[in-house]
Formats: sequence, structure tokens, C-alpha cells
Amino acid sequence: MTEAVSEPTIGVQAGEDAPRMGLAIAAGIAAAIVGAILWAVFVYVTNMELGLVAIAVGALVGISVREAGRSAHNSFGIIGAVCAAFGWALGTVMCDFAILAKQAGAPFTDVLGRIGASGTVSLAIGSSDAIDLLFLAIAVWEGYKFAKRPSRRA
Repeated sequence: MTEAVSEPTIGVQAGEDAPRMGLAIAAGIAAAIVGAILWAVFVYVTNMELGLVAIAVGALVGISVREAGRSAHNSFGIIGAVCAAFGWALGTVMCDFAILAKQAGAPFTDVLGRIGASGTVSLAIGSSDAIDLLFLAIAVWEGYKFAKRPSRRA
């Protein structure tokens, strides 16, 4: 009788430290949503829309992807970049709604309900300028860079 010995597949780790693509994607999306909400709350409370917060959203997403995915592979950097772009877009729209809600003295959900999905796109396009694209680029870079940076885990 011979025993079948399975050899490890190249590039795939086994065990607890194996890369977790699905978890990295979920963590990136969750971090993008949380970051966008915090950005909108910041705008609502301070009446200031700071693009620097978009960079923090990108970093939050990248760190979340890295820690959840447990890998510094290039694909995790791409996940971080895409999720950071999503966080920037969602945050930008939510900030616009926060400003409108504050000016109208109405709840956030009422403003969202009145404008609707098509109005959301028009609002985002109408309120954006070149500096927003710069902050988008930096947020995407932060999401990519932090997701690819090796984890501090031993």
C-alpha cells in the first residue's frame, strides 16, 4: 500500500495565515461604508467638507483589506483601491446630502427621499470639481498602498 502524499500548491498557504480574498472584499466594503458615514457626520457637525477625510477613508479601507485578507499580494492592493474609490464616491454623495439636510433643516433621510437616485447622480456631478478628483486619486492610492503593506503580525 502506498500513501498519497499531497504536495502544497505553489503560492497557496494553508492554515490560519492563508490569504482570505472574500473576507478582504467584505472588510473593504464595510470600511468604505463606515468611512463614508463618518465623513458625512463630520461634515454635518462641522459644516466643513474636507477632502483630507477622503484620504483617511482610503487608508481605513486599505488597512481593513490588509488585516482581513492577511496578504500583501497585488490583488489585495487592487481590492483596497476599488473599495477606497467606492468609499470616496459614497462619502462625497453623503456629504452633499449632509450639507443639504443641514441647510434645509430636514432629516438626512428626508433629503435623500426627495432627491432620489437620479438626483443623487446629478447632485454628485454638479457639486464636484477638479480638487475632488485629486482627493479621489490620493484615496485610491492610500487604499492600494495600505492593502499591500505587509501586516505587522508576527
